[in-house]
Formats: sequence, structure tokens, C-alpha cells
Amino acid sequence: MHLTLPQRMYLLCYTVEAGKFEDANLLGRGLLLRAAAMAELSRTGLLATHKKKVTRLPAAAPHDDFLAEVFYDIPAGKPSGWLQYVHDKTVEAEEAVRNQLIKADAVTLSKRRLLGAFSSRAETVTDPQYVLHLRTTARSAVMSDTAPAAVAVDQLTTAVFLAECETTSVFTRKETRQHRRTLKAYAERFDTLVPGLRPALRDSFLVTRGG
Repeated sequence: MHLTLPQRMYLLCYTVEAGKFEDANLLGRGLLLRAAAMAELSRTGLLATHKKKVTRLPAAAPHDDFLAEVFYDIPAGKPSGWLQYVHDKTVEAEEAVRNQLIKADAVTLSKRRLLGAFSSRAETVTDPQYVLHLRTTARSAVMSDTAPAAVAVDQLTTAVFLAECETTSVFTRKETRQHRRTLKAYAERFDTLVPGLRPALRDSFLVTRGG
């Protein structure tokens, strides 16, 4: 299954052992999707940075609908700060990526009855083993304290972003503490690749969390 970085980030918020997307990991999910899209757009040469700010380059939009939406959210011309674009449209980001995953048969929704006449939609993944594969890939370099230069960019980005948003479906809080030096080194490496994006993601998450 070939998925974009935002789509993989979405699935990584799923806790396989619990069989659900736990509330603790939903707080930063929309932010993760927006930031992951910007990281992918930067890696493929569609966004440029200048003094830790971002601008859209004059190029054709990507074929993926969500990546294209984020691409056009970034203004061309004068570079702007990352934060507003990470923090904006997070609910819409979740809906867009969820719909992509439903269409790809990677996520399903089913009605769940609550008290009285109210009901909600229970969300689950169709292939938990694939999510476990994604999780193993995201964890492997961190758990072995692999040097940043030896880690693929997407793998490094995934680990850094999940740690910044405290996503416990991949790294427990204890593991984050135990490998904080490795994660810090990965964050520093990412900052040389896409200056300004990671701090914007962290700041956005802290605002969303309420400090």
C-alpha cells in the first residue's frame, strides 16, 4: 500500500492494542497531518524556506488532493511564518485524510449507539498489521539510537513529529524520556532540512493542549 506521509501519520495515531484511536492521540492529529503535508511538499521541492519562513514555489500542484490543498494554502512570493499554516484547518485536514483512507479501504466508520437518541461514528483501521508495520518502522531508528545521518528523511520526520505531538500510540512517555537525546538529535537534523516547521508544530500543539 502506497500512502502519503500525512496518511501514514493518520494511521500511526491508531492504538492497535486498544483497537481504536485513543482520545489522547487525537489532540494533535490534525496538526500532524498539516505539518506532514508541508514536510512532504518541502522534500519534493514544492515549498522553499528562507530564514525559517516558508513560501510556495512556482510549480504544478501535487496530484494528491490533500497535498494540493495544503500547497495552495501557502502563499507564493514573500515568505511567511509556518505556525498559522500548521495551526489552521486542522479539522478539515482530518476529514480530508480520513476520506482518502476510507476510499483506499484503510479506515472504516461504523455507527455506535450512545445514550438516548444520540449516536457517534466509531473509527477503526482495516489492517492492524499494516499499522504495526508502520509503527515498527517509525520506532526502529529511535529504539536503536541510530545516528541521524543514517536515518531516511521520512522515517526521521515521522519520529520527530510524533514525539513533538506526544503521540503515545508509537512512543510511550517512558520511551520518549529514555531516548530524548536521540530524539533531540533527530529534531536538530530535521531543522536543517526544513527550518522552522518543527518548532511551529510544537508551538501549535502546546497551544492546542492548553500549555
